[in-house]
Amino acid sequence: MPIKQDIYQAMIIVADNLQITDPEISAAVDERNPEPVKNLVRAVVASGADAIDINPGPLKKDAAEIMTFLVETVQSVTSKTLLLDTTSAEAIEAGLCAATSRVIINGFSLEPQKCRNILPLAGKFGVDIVGYVLYPDSSVPTEEDGFFKITLELIDQAQKSGVSPNRLIIDPVVAPLIWANGTAHNRALLSFLYRLDDLAGVALRRIAGLSNLSTGRAPAEKKRLAQRTFLPMMAAAGLDMVLMQVFQTDVVATAKACDMITGDKIFSWAVID
Repeated sequence: MPIKQDIYQAMIIVADNLQITDPEISAAVDERNPEPVKNLVRAVVASGADAIDINPGPLKKDAAEIMTFLVETVQSVTSKTLLLDTTSAEAIEAGLCAATSRVIINGFSLEPQKCRNILPLAGKFGVDIVGYVLYPDSSVPTEEDGFFKITLELIDQAQKSGVSPNRLIIDPVVAPLIWANGTAHNRALLSFLYRLDDLAGVALRRIAGLSNLSTGRAPAEKKRLAQRTFLPMMAAAGLDMVLMQVFQTDVVATAKACDMITGDKIFSWAVID
């Protein structure tokens, strides 16, 4: 049965803290111990998360069982939107079956296996899905034309799988600044976000993984400064959802201020921290 989806607010803050790379979460998953997961989820909600990204990794073993455990555990403490973030189609389907909250599949690309195995689940369950702006070999475009060509193909593949464009959330894939072409990619990304609806010919939502920007070794304060600088640029270009580490209180405050200033809510200084 399709899961009910609602219209989103101006900019959704998605916590990407729930990851298998966290040793405490990894141990909790191995032991099927819900308490560390519950504690983390309570903390990210208290820190301002509107949605929770569940990232258990590629899940080559016990995929369905692990995702079911995580979805049920997260839902036991919050009704926030869930993003199922794995390359395992088996795990995503199990998570969708276990879900009672709003769910988004995160996500698919033009890689044939993902179009074949993951994308059809969005049509089957009637949920939204993130489409990554990547070439089939998972490389990123550096020119704006490349962004649009890939996006049009994502739309085409989605429609072939019975997923309408209003279910598609485009992720232009923020590049790490330390990449040789990182700044060029991110400049093209901003122009792409701003012009997306006009050139695609359809209204599309946009999501971006802000943490990608500061991948690599650097002082934490410089990483946060880079994120606080780039996020308003993306917000002004029409970003709808931002995937981020929500324990960075200054970056979260920037996200909430962007939402208040660029969104359609009645302005309130109470939201600006």
